[in-house]
Amino acid sequence: MLLRVLPVVISVLGVLAAPVWAETLPVPPSLVDADTDAGEHLFLESDARQAYFPLAANFLTQKNQSYCGVASMVMVLNALQLPAPPVPEFAPYRTFTQDNVLDERTDAVLPRDILLKKGMTLDQLGGLLALQPLNVEVRHAGDVTLDEFRAKAWEYLGQKDRFVIINYLRIAMGQERGGHISPLGAYDAKADRFLILDVARYKYPPVWVTASDLFDAMNTPDADNANKTRGYVLIAKPIIH
Repeated sequence: MLLRVLPVVISVLGVLAAPVWAETLPVPPSLVDADTDAGEHLFLESDARQAYFPLAANFLTQKNQSYCGVASMVMVLNALQLPAPPVPEFAPYRTFTQDNVLDERTDAVLPRDILLKKGMTLDQLGGLLALQPLNVEVRHAGDVTLDEFRAKAWEYLGQKDRFVIINYLRIAMGQERGGHISPLGAYDAKADRFLILDVARYKYPPVWVTASDLFDAMNTPDADNANKTRGYVLIAKPIIH
């Protein structure tokens, strides 16, 4: 049993020990810092964590305060090992970065100058991901129930080549302060908590949040998106028969 658990613990600690978190903001009492005994326990007893390992291998900090959606996209695209653009400084290797994932095609969905000033909405995130060879479903929290969200996110987090990116209002979870985007990494059914792999690593560590608190934080109106509620995007690599 120990030999099976040890690689998991090492993988978790490899992500959770990032020194960039040394001066992060205090974690609200309703959330569980992943870099604690309680957080590690939640991970070890989680029953849907297939998404965690490829995301952890491609963990990113958003390059500026508007790029939470961009960093989340890049993590998922690299985790799915999609054909990536060239990166001159890494030649001959290819990878998605927060620079090369944006181009003339993405400008048609969300111009880069607007993205830099305002970030992106849930629908823009879905539109940008849909430019890739992926199955993409955008779900606004106001159009689904907590049970529907929990079941679908649990399903995706437990399967290979499937991911969930969430768009939520930080202040609704006791954090500072506005709308934010990050991928989910795991779900523990016993505690009914999801692991958010926060791409603003300079601000908060990954945290475990109850399904109901997360859903409430997504079920908030976004003035930049015609007051539609925030929500989540389901991403899957198409199955080739």
